[in-house]
This record gives sequence, structure tokens and C-alpha cells, in this order.
Amino acid sequence: MRVLVIEDDEELAETVAAGLRQARMAVDVAVDGEAGLARALVHDYDVVVLDRDLPGVHGDEVCARLVAAGGRSRVLMLTGAAENEDLVDGLGLGADDYLTKPFAFAVLLARITALARRAQPSIPPVLEHGDLVLDTARRRAQRAGRPLALRPKEFGVLELLLAAEGRVVSAEELLERVWDEHADPFTHTVKITISRLRAKLGDPPVIQTVAKAGYRI
Repeated sequence: MRVLVIEDDEELAETVAAGLRQARMAVDVAVDGEAGLARALVHDYDVVVLDRDLPGVHGDEVCARLVAAGGRSRVLMLTGAAENEDLVDGLGLGADDYLTKPFAFAVLLARITALARRAQPSIPPVLEHGDLVLDTARRRAQRAGRPLALRPKEFGVLELLLAAEGRVVSAEELLERVWDEHADPFTHTVKITISRLRAKLGDPPVIQTVAKAGYRI
């Protein structure tokens, strides 16, 4: 899952980003509306966490332009205001959900997770292929009853491959969906992660390399 946090309070933005990364999400951060909008229009985010009162380009305008662009990203708007008219205004602009500050991180995480399910084709809470089982809700994986200690990127790659149900997934798509904007597209990071994942999955192999196309289960 890939998330963009647009928040001008840098300390809050980095705290939220750190917590989301611990929850195995790829997270980018922008501290003003202009930078956030630029990132959101270029990258395929599942969820955009958007502060309403932003410098430069106001959060309302960012939200309106994202909706007008017709992307699949879901918008969770943050605000310090708790008045009903603010809630109505935010949702009227096209925001998918609304959260007032201060908020509990657990609530924010639950809202983001729920929105991400709506941002992409429905993925079952448990993905299976033979003796391989991936519990996407509890973030657990096992094969033949043996727990697999997967790193966040390994888990994300395996989740995308299983959800694709045999479709070939390109390295570019994996990089876009599992890594953040700091990933170098010219490195072998996807290939290395696939190699580590194969070693942890063991035999018989379940991930196939399709020459000049990508990978599939």
C-alpha cells in the first residue's frame, strides 16, 4: 500500500509517516500544497492524507484538483476544526473521509486501511495459493503451516503477486506500488527482493520470472 501525507507540520508529518511505515506501508511526505499536489498527480497512491489548512495551495484546492484529475487515490482530509460545516465542506469537495485533530494514530491507521480497500479492486483478507497463505489483515504469512518472517517490501510484493491471480506484474508496477518515491528505478531492488522472497518461500518455487515482462504466481 502506498500513501502520501501532505501536512505542513513537519514533526506531525514525519511521526505519522514513521507509524505508517511500521505498518508496512510505503509513505511519501510533502509539507505544502503545491509539492503534495505535484506528487499526487504523478504517483499512483492508494490514499492521500491531506491537511486542510496548507500553505501555498490550500488543502481544499488540492482535494478538488485530485478529484477532477479522476485518479483512484482516496483522500482522507485532516483539520483542526470540528464544526459540522467544515465536515460538510470537506466531503463536498470530494474527500472520502474526514478526521479532526488531535487524533489517535490507531484511528488514522484504521481509516487509511479502510480507504485503501476502496482504492483498488477488492482483495480478500486472506490470499491463498496451494500451501501458501497470506493474511493481509494481520500482516502474516505462512507456507505449509510454517510462519514466514517477511520484511515489509517482501510482504508487499507477495501480496501484489497473489492478488494478481496469475497475471504478470511488471517490475515497474511493483516498484510503483510497494516502494516510495526515494526508490531508484535503475537499481536491482525489485530483483533482489524477489530473490530474498523466493529463498524464504522455499520449494517448490511459486514465483515465476517472465522474460522482459515481470513476475507472476
